[in-house]
Amino acid sequence: MHVDDLHYELPEALIAQTPCPNRDQSRLLVINRADGSITEEIFSHLPNYLRPGDCLALNDTRVIRARLHGTKPTGGKVEIFLLHEEHPGEWTALVRPSAKVKPGTAVHLAGGVVATVGAVLPEGRRMVRFDTPDVIETLEKIGELPLPPYIHRDTQVDSDLTRYQTVYAAQHGAVAAPTAGLHFTPEVFAALDAKGVDRAAITLHVGYGTFKPITAETLEEHYVDPEDFFVSEEAAATLNATRAKGGRIIAVGTTATRTLETQFRDGAFHAGEGRTDKYIYPPYDFGGVDVLQTNFHLPKSSLLALVFAFAGRDLIMEAYQHAIREKFRFYSYGDVMLIL
Repeated sequence: MHVDDLHYELPEALIAQTPCPNRDQSRLLVINRADGSITEEIFSHLPNYLRPGDCLALNDTRVIRARLHGTKPTGGKVEIFLLHEEHPGEWTALVRPSAKVKPGTAVHLAGGVVATVGAVLPEGRRMVRFDTPDVIETLEKIGELPLPPYIHRDTQVDSDLTRYQTVYAAQHGAVAAPTAGLHFTPEVFAALDAKGVDRAAITLHVGYGTFKPITAETLEEHYVDPEDFFVSEEAAATLNATRAKGGRIIAVGTTATRTLETQFRDGAFHAGEGRTDKYIYPPYDFGGVDVLQTNFHLPKSSLLALVFAFAGRDLIMEAYQHAIREKFRFYSYGDVMLIL
């Protein structure tokens, strides 16, 4: 498949800069693979499309405050964007302006915290060593929440601290939100509980690579950056019990999808943890996912390739063109699709 097959034109005005005032009032586009129908809805009506005995697979990762601002001993300003913890107190990161930060430079951050920048790594990354091992706790005090590059802010908005997290976020480690889950509210979960829809919490810490476009000519030449995941024994048992009783697995987001497909083998879901570079593009035979809930994705992205693999390019492009005509809101803070 050629990368140009993942392209579509999106008016810039449809890139959501702020979330819907009420999470569950986002617009929902329901796509039925069986008959090709496309239906407009409101997210709070999601329970109407699920069945008793179905199970939602929710990515419970929590976005860390990965963006830090500091100064060099010379007074020059430095931004550090943390990517992945390699060892306690040691992280790979993006450092700006990288060319002006020599290896061994101590960057002074708020609260008296010092981060020492190491040598240049592949893809322009740097190793950064903090003078404290408990970096996550420190970030909660001095870091900024990293919003996607297409959301423009002159300064951090306090509401982003809650709205760029799902209401069920629990496990610190992501640098981008699993945005398909941003629409859930306690009220929607209560309605799902009343209908008999189960839930399983799984974890995939979304990395910065989620924003990386496919630059190769064909999808086969692309790769996705590995990300940490965890599936508990309890979650695997819940998912397997759902399938055994004839229920459907609803993956909430592409991150949940990749985790489920990583841990689905020999007809069953398996507990485990590690790093996955699972890359899903057409053609692909899904084993762990029956229904997909997902936001609208960037052109020429691996996320859009996954959605094409799940529902077919023609149907998804028809749905995207419908959403553009009807002025749905796109990307992280935008509206959402349910693909049955």
